[in-house]
Amino acid sequence: MVERILVAADRSRDGGGTVRWAAELAGRYGAELLVVQVVAPEHLVGGDAAETGPELAELARSLAGERGRSRLVYDSDEADAIVRVAEEERADVVVVGNPGMSERQEFLLASVPNRVSHNASCTVVIVNADGTTGSAVRTRAPERAAEADEGELLGRAAQIAAVLGRFGVGSVLGRDGDPAARARRFRSALEQLGPTFGKLGQILSTRPDLLPAPVVAELERLQDDVTPLTEAEVVAVMEQELGVPWEDVFAGVEPDPMAAGTIAQVHRAVLASGERVVVKVQRPSAEGEIIQDLGLLERIAAKAGDRPAFRQLVDVPAIIEHLSSSLRKELDFRNEAANIERMRVALEPFDRLEVPGVHDELSTARLLVMEEVGGVPIRDAPAGDERREAGRQLLESFYQQVLGDGFFHADPHPGNLLWADGKIYLLDLGMTAEVDPKLRESLLLLLLAFGQEDTAFLADVMLALSGSSPRAGFDADGFRADLEALVADYRRLSLRDLRLGPLLQQLTEICVRHDVRLPASLALVGKAFGQMQLAAAELDPTLDPFSAAGSFFVRRLTGQLRVAANPRDLFYRAEKLRVRAVRALEGVERLLALQPGPGLRVQVEDEHDIERTIRQASQRLALALATAAALTATAVTANASHAAGWVTPTLAVVTGILAAALLAATLGRR
Repeated sequence: MVERILVAADRSRDGGGTVRWAAELAGRYGAELLVVQVVAPEHLVGGDAAETGPELAELARSLAGERGRSRLVYDSDEADAIVRVAEEERADVVVVGNPGMSERQEFLLASVPNRVSHNASCTVVIVNADGTTGSAVRTRAPERAAEADEGELLGRAAQIAAVLGRFGVGSVLGRDGDPAARARRFRSALEQLGPTFGKLGQILSTRPDLLPAPVVAELERLQDDVTPLTEAEVVAVMEQELGVPWEDVFAGVEPDPMAAGTIAQVHRAVLASGERVVVKVQRPSAEGEIIQDLGLLERIAAKAGDRPAFRQLVDVPAIIEHLSSSLRKELDFRNEAANIERMRVALEPFDRLEVPGVHDELSTARLLVMEEVGGVPIRDAPAGDERREAGRQLLESFYQQVLGDGFFHADPHPGNLLWADGKIYLLDLGMTAEVDPKLRESLLLLLLAFGQEDTAFLADVMLALSGSSPRAGFDADGFRADLEALVADYRRLSLRDLRLGPLLQQLTEICVRHDVRLPASLALVGKAFGQMQLAAAELDPTLDPFSAAGSFFVRRLTGQLRVAANPRDLFYRAEKLRVRAVRALEGVERLLALQPGPGLRVQVEDEHDIERTIRQASQRLALALATAAALTATAVTANASHAAGWVTPTLAVVTGILAAALLAATLGRR
């Protein structure tokens, strides 16, 4: 029975064919007519709203008499507002007008009739410009998953306990039984427990400082083992996210998935325009399951955080916080789309590297539509200079990602790299990581020290990375001896066998052995470095990783010098250095009580002699740094083909003056 008909009026205010058609329908059924007009707040001008309300009410009464009424709604999303009002008013039929179906694909996703017909829970009648009508019955998309309640958490906890018991997962860190068998049972349990615990296993696989080597190796093999979504489930998610029938956007979707995981499923598809794309669809249950598990784990972390003894062994709250942040980002595919665009910018200097294009207008939090790259695995790339150059750029770009930009692909195994049109395409940017500036600088020094076989400095860098003083009884000589042995082992390796990923992992193991705590992100960097170098070795087995590192360092230095050549920037940096040097000197003076202010009181024989010594040392240090910078700039410009002819001689003169000043200051002190 039809008791209430809602009709969406446009801003012409004369009723139009749509409203009159709805009024005739209401008259036939004796139903109430509700005329709704949606006005975007940003489109209001002057007293427009005050005039619209009464005119709309008069229109409803003139068409349906006592059965007619109106509502003026302010909302930027017209389709969403119509659906919402229809539910609030319990409308039996919604009538919307269609301005015409020409050039349909160009405005499809902004089409109010299509979106209303798809999302309203009642019958929707579309009145076309030519007077024809069409109807559709659609069910609204379910609301997004809410936080899990207490009962659900208790039920999930019982399920987790049952799975762990069934697989016989006792103490992973214990010494009873076969370590490899314990590790396999642990991995199997995590796989069965779903996406949250699978992701937890992936995070733990980057922490050799927390888990035994057999467990870490087994967790690296974690794989998604799920039943693929049905075609109906895939279509349902697509339509919920697009807000229109899937046929309106896609000419076809291949039923068999390219990949099926615990969070998403990937299909090839063809847009209505004929363009081939890849569609990533989130599993309908993924968000609810993950939010529930995170709620449970966050409670466990809160309990563990209150136990100092437990926290000394492993920082559970930090691991769970990292897990929660990572999974919540993965649930929103818009983050992956942003990662792709960010990586595209990072790869601009490398003409052999690329990422797929993203259809932003079709992508949402649970649906990602990307360009299909019709390529082959990188191992099948044709032999030749293009292949070797791509391998070099791949490795050099990873130095740039980690040490330069601080943003890198965290899962660059060969399966996520594709060769097409003479380029390597980086796929699956859902798993990325960032490195803070302090760690980037330390990693740079670490690689340089290792390449120069400077074990003493390498030990200093590793200790600085730990961020804390060594424990009491720290064996500094033993620590350096282990590092020396590692350097010697790598000295004997051929270029084909030299791997930076295992190198970083072995450095981590040495630090664990000597109780030197390193940042957790270092292990993730090491793992990603290892995967990237394996991929580069597929393209060119003779590629020297330290040579690629050298190319990165030269490019970085050249870029810094180019920036430094700007007179305004030079003045700014010099002034900043001067201010910081003065502040540092004043701090030392206060420490020695040579200036008023709080500081360490030390009895000295001649305060003025100490002050003079400090000032002279600071001057010599500043002169030495300036001389080194000028010398480097002279060398770079001398080898640069685009530098003006006067630049190199001028820099050489400046270098000579600074060197003479440094020599005079040094001899004067003697």
